[in-house]
Amino acid sequence: MKTSWRSASLMATAASVLALTTACGQDNSTTPSSAAQNVGATAPATSGGVGVGTGTGTGTGTDTGAGNGYGADGQQSSASPSPAEPAGKLTIASNPDLGKVLTDGAGLTLYRFDKDTANPPKSNCEGDCATTWPPVPADDAEAGAGIDKALLGEVTRPDGTKQLTINGWPAYRYAKDVNAGDVNGQGVGGKWYALAPDGKKATLSSLPGLSVRKDAKLGDIIVDKNGMTVYRFIKDKAWPKPVSNCTGACLEKWPAVAEVNVNDTKGVEKKGLMGFARTDNGQKQMTVDCWPIYTFSGDKAPGDTNGQGVGGTWYAVSPAGKLVGATS
Repeated sequence: MKTSWRSASLMATAASVLALTTACGQDNSTTPSSAAQNVGATAPATSGGVGVGTGTGTGTGTDTGAGNGYGADGQQSSASPSPAEPAGKLTIASNPDLGKVLTDGAGLTLYRFDKDTANPPKSNCEGDCATTWPPVPADDAEAGAGIDKALLGEVTRPDGTKQLTINGWPAYRYAKDVNAGDVNGQGVGGKWYALAPDGKKATLSSLPGLSVRKDAKLGDIIVDKNGMTVYRFIKDKAWPKPVSNCTGACLEKWPAVAEVNVNDTKGVEKKGLMGFARTDNGQKQMTVDCWPIYTFSGDKAPGDTNGQGVGGTWYAVSPAGKLVGATS
């Protein structure tokens, strides 16, 4: 039997609806039942890169400790730091998120501290800080391939030991980096950053519009082109079309992520990855799994997760677009 033009049209329309159903709003089960109001809109932004969520999530930022800025998890130990491992031959590692990163002879990432100075070189990390961030000895440090040996120097620490400097910046390791290539110290407290071979902070400028970062506490989460954590608001909707319920003052605290070309993403599932026009201002906002996504004004540096769990309504986003750490 031949199919009429009208029948074919109806069949195509049904197929389109089915495709939309598959793409958007199919799984709303991750929305916690405790959500009752837009409390995240009035939650105060934390400062200094050290923050805790005020809701039900894990909500502690990235290893910022109890406000000390060192990533020491609030532990105040009087024990002396263990003898530092030699630096060995420094090498350049290629990190998918940070670009070129300076590492020691064992492949461990080297860091710099914003409270230090490079001209003149001076370390302001002592005591508990130096336990969490062991200074790299200068004695046997050697420039490997691609590293300008003229940038290697040393600074005398208060205890008389010589610490390696890179273009004047004192170099450290991070106690929670246990394997070659780990960068768990990146962005800790909004003050610690991986060293680039020239002594500058390792850049995030090469990041795609959306990509995935492994957080020490939350696991794989989505970040934007600047390395900032991406969040979802559980009062939003994904079905039958994306709807943002964060407007006005809320949108000032939780800026909408602008539309990103699907080809300018890495590690994020393609399902429901698209932009939509906001009804309040007409601007295009990006969605993941059809859910609108945002950043948080309280995150001051890449790696911060101060928005996690705020008000029990804001959560980081997994590569599949699901809420991370939400409880139903």
